[in-house]
Amino acid sequence: MKTKNMRDKLSLAIAALAVMGLLSLALPAAIAQQSTPPPAAGSAPHFERHPEIRRAIRALEAAKHDLQAADHDFGGHRVDALNACDNAIAQLKLALQYDKN
Repeated sequence: MKTKNMRDKLSLAIAALAVMGLLSLALPAAIAQQSTPPPAAGSAPHFERHPEIRRAIRALEAAKHDLQAADHDFGGHRVDALNACDNAIAQLKLALQYDKN
């Protein structure tokens, strides 16, 4: 009985050491991945303004490409949809330019 109890304690101690060893290897790597390098001296941190507008432009460009590559005219709406994509993309780009002024 005493031998089994000692064996259980030894197994628990080995398991605890193994977990600690794994954590000592994994934690520094995880911390290094999460940390971001400090900004260069004299430069402001990068902040993307209006990410949703930029995503909308990319989505409209993808939709336009899909319409252009389609093998049918979508019931006569393809040309109008392509024009609407062009207009929307142009207006969104103008809005972003205006925001920079």
